[in-house]
Formats: sequence, structure tokens, C-alpha cells
Amino acid sequence: MNYDIIGDIHGQIEKLEALLQKLGYRIKDGAYRNPEGRMAVFLGDLVDRGPGQVEVINIVRNMIEAGSGRSILGNHEWNAIGFESQLRPRTDNKRREHKEFLEQVGEDSALHKELAGWFKTLPPFLELDGIRICHAWWKQESIEVIRTAMNGDGILDEEFLMTSFTKQTPSWRALEDVTKGYEVGMGNGASFLDHNGIPRKEIRVRWWDESADTYRKAALVPESERGRIPDLPLPPDVVLGANRISTVSPTHETKCYR
Repeated sequence: MNYDIIGDIHGQIEKLEALLQKLGYRIKDGAYRNPEGRMAVFLGDLVDRGPGQVEVINIVRNMIEAGSGRSILGNHEWNAIGFESQLRPRTDNKRREHKEFLEQVGEDSALHKELAGWFKTLPPFLELDGIRICHAWWKQESIEVIRTAMNGDGILDEEFLMTSFTKQTPSWRALEDVTKGYEVGMGNGASFLDHNGIPRKEIRVRWWDESADTYRKAALVPESERGRIPDLPLPPDVVLGANRISTVSPTHETKCYR
């Protein structure tokens, strides 16, 4: 099987349809399909930000049901599950993060609840014909914690998922790693503004990049924000590189995206 791996869509319906058509997918029997038999694999973060939240979800769901697509859980879907279940605080900052999704589906509407229920069916990772796929960081220890909580269809145990919204629990740590990535506190009062204008004191780092030896080089941030990151050496216990913090079998290629 050949795969088309598609990153964060964030409700950008026009861009998604243009990409699928460029890749040769056409609508047949209600779903986009590739005439050459390739499968689209979506890396999560289907929602938030863009104008076509429900439309994007419907395209992906139809492709999954038709067998022409798969999708994993991104941190935005995980956060959306927590918000809908009220296990994630409904603060102003959290509402700002989910603004487009909540406005388009209606907060606490039947559709909101139904979509959150569908997000729960998305596996946090996939292993497909020699490739491994997750949203942010293939940390083997966290993958194994998640694996023990998945049924044969890749759906997470409900109790595991619900406890993942309590910080410092094993389920929280595992899903933080796999869907959000490797985070390092900056210290010294340093912070930067994320895309929502929220100050952050931790940075997500380029976990695979062993040449990144300072906070500024290692940070996974837009280039416009890089200058806000202190150009100081990373702590000695932070050692980057795929062989250091991700166990990768030589027979697999690991695909993890933010």
C-alpha cells in the first residue's frame, strides 16, 4: 500500500480539497478516493482556526468509512475532547484556542458532543506497512503506555482517555508526548507569545535535531517568534536526536509531525 501523508489541516477546507485533487483523488460514492489505490493518512489537528471545521471532518470521516483514508489523534482533537467533557478548564484562553470550532459547531450542541465522540475513535498512532505515524513525538515508552490502553480497533479505553486530562498521570504524560511533543522549560523568566497571543514559558523542541544546542535553535516556533527565545545553551539533561529520545526500529521509518 502507498500512502499520502497529510499534515495539520485546521479547518482549511479549500486547501484540503485542492490538495486531494492535486494528488489525484476524486469523489466517488460520496468519498474522495484515489484511482491508483493510494490511501490518505491524516496526521490529526483537523480542527480549529479555519473556516471549514465540519466540512473537513466530514471529508476525513467519509474517506475512513470508504477505506480510502485513515486519521490519527492530534493535540487539537485531544484538547477538544477534554473541553467538551469539561475535564479541560473552559477558560478564556482555552475558548480562544477552540474559537472557530466552537462557533461553527455550537458549544455543547448535539453536533459538538457527536464530533467529540468521533474524535475519541481516532488512534494516537499508527504502524502501517513499514512506517510509524504519530502527531508529534514517537517516544517509545509513551507509545507502549498508549498501546496497552487501545483495543483491537485502535480506540483508547475510555477511562484512560478521561484520566489523561489530569496532569502527571501516566495517560496524561503519554498523550502529551505523542500528540504535543517534547517540551522544555526555559527558566530565567523568558517567555514568548504563541499564535493566540498567549505567553508561554516552555518550548516544544526539535527532538530529532541533535545539532540544536540552544533554546533558540531547538524551539519549534514560527520564525517570526524565534528572536523571542533566549539564545542560551540547553540544560545538560536535554539531549536531542532520534537515537537519544526515540527508539526507532531499523526496519521502520518514523513519521511524526507538528
